[in-house]
Amino acid sequence: MKDKVTIHTLKRLKQSGQKICMVTAYDATFARILDEGGADVLLVGDSLGMVIQGQDSTLPVTMDQMVYHSAAVSRGAKRAHVVGDLPFMSYQVSPQEAVRNAGRLVSEGNVGSVKLEGGAEFADTVRAIVRASIPVMGHLGLTPQSVHKMGGYVVQGRDEDAARRMLDDALALEAAGAYALVLEGVPLELARTITQSLKIPTIGIGAGKHCDGQVLVCYDLLGMNPDFKPKFVKRFANLHGNITEAANTYFSEVRAGTFPDEDHSFKATKGIRLVTPTPVVPDAEGAGEAAEKVGGIYGAPV
Repeated sequence: MKDKVTIHTLKRLKQSGQKICMVTAYDATFARILDEGGADVLLVGDSLGMVIQGQDSTLPVTMDQMVYHSAAVSRGAKRAHVVGDLPFMSYQVSPQEAVRNAGRLVSEGNVGSVKLEGGAEFADTVRAIVRASIPVMGHLGLTPQSVHKMGGYVVQGRDEDAARRMLDDALALEAAGAYALVLEGVPLELARTITQSLKIPTIGIGAGKHCDGQVLVCYDLLGMNPDFKPKFVKRFANLHGNITEAANTYFSEVRAGTFPDEDHSFKATKGIRLVTPTPVVPDAEGAGEAAEKVGGIYGAPV
């Protein structure tokens, strides 16, 4: 196994020009598969609210749920660095509350770092978490926890003023101690400018090729939801079709009685003699005595 990826590994990858591969994971099985596939970073995203729970947004996701899924992913990952999202209202109230919740993701979820959304307004929060020896990944652009403020899931930073604010936010997060930055739903020209302006790596999703790395939701890149077709997603497989076909075949064989066959059934190592029990119907007074006489193999009377 290659050396464990750390936040320092990611910084060296940026310096060397090697792209960082990041993907979401929500359970141990997917974490193990993606880790073996070569992921540098596994993100336990609060996107699980939509992908796993079927919610309309990430807003209902709780700290307890993030801790649960983070712990599962951490158990499945061997090489990849695991980062856990701080969910809605787990860090916005105060830096102290943010440190407490970030600590839960590390101590209970066993992640190597945490991620939070927002710009310069959360610089003090980032500083507080980093001061507690917990690495922080920032997140700018299309920030799903601010969906109501943005008026939907729309590309951010398209005009000059908005682009300038995002660059300032990125610099503020770096100065506050963030070790990396996700850029989501950002014009590729702006993403390039931000990436070139920072010493820390940027990881894009819908932000073009100039970022230091890329992240996609695992269910999206594997083609598990044919109805979800955002511009920035490329499907590298069609697991929806493969899984549906496999399930249909399984159901057909069960209904036809062809599964399980002998190859998928167990056999005894030697002959077993089963005695068909004779039903005992005791009267009320002899119920206890009759119960004591029932035993042996498969309930045969003794």
